Amino acid sequence: MIKALPLLDKNVLVPRSREQAQSFSKLVEEYGGIPVEIPLIAFRPLEKNQYFEACLSRLERYDWIIFTSNTTVETFFSFVKAEAKLPKIAVIGKRTEAALKEKAVPVEFVPSVYVAETFVEEFNPYVHEGARVLLPKGNLARDYIGLSLAKAGAEVDEVVIYENYLPEESRRKLAEALSRRQLDILTFTSPSTVDHLMAVVRENGLLEQLNGCIIGCIGPVTEKRLREYGLPIHVSPKQYTVKEMLKSLAEFLEEQGPSLTDAIGQKKR
Repeated sequence: MIKALPLLDKNVLVPRSREQAQSFSKLVEEYGGIPVEIPLIAFRPLEKNQYFEACLSRLERYDWIIFTSNTTVETFFSFVKAEAKLPKIAVIGKRTEAALKEKAVPVEFVPSVYVAETFVEEFNPYVHEGARVLLPKGNLARDYIGLSLAKAGAEVDEVVIYENYLPEESRRKLAEALSRRQLDILTFTSPSTVDHLMAVVRENGLLEQLNGCIIGCIGPVTEKRLREYGLPIHVSPKQYTVKEMLKSLAEFLEEQGPSLTDAIGQKKR
């Protein structure tokens, strides 16, 4: 007898942007699930960014650049050629490191765990008094890294180079999918994805429609945001990757057995 795939026939919210959704959706399908691509985050570079231009004009003065996401990498190099003379590079996360490797840009430092607190703890020994650090980021990024490095004596230029927003098409599609109870599993990859979904939920009075949904997330900051909204967390893997989140969701559903599958089926009716 062929064993049923753990996500069989379950609709899984894929909150990534169109450019990033493909690999996520493929993993969902490998577990037998049905990916529902509704980008809860989109990004656009800030126009007329004079502060960023000033930072780029003195790029050779920096000792380090810190990239916290692949979106930051792509936005940064839309303004700067990869072959430009760059200072040493530090990153958070495998995907960020991979984005730089694709551009043949060497990475000097990657933390053992991909969260800001671990990054600061492990990166501090590399920061001497007066070290100049460039920290490009999105408009909703935390201030933790910049403030912590400044306390350690670094001169940190934090510059917002892109903004994070919820596309109007996603707002409409999400409201429709939730109102029709078409989502069985909700996945969240950042606090912003939580905020954007809950904004739609509250605007449309759809809180009840979240009952019965299985929720998985990546990272303690996202987990904290879900708790602030009073939402349950069924899966939050120790390794902060989409692959591990989906693997953990599959294991969770297998452990719960047929009773949970039946409950999801009742929710759809």
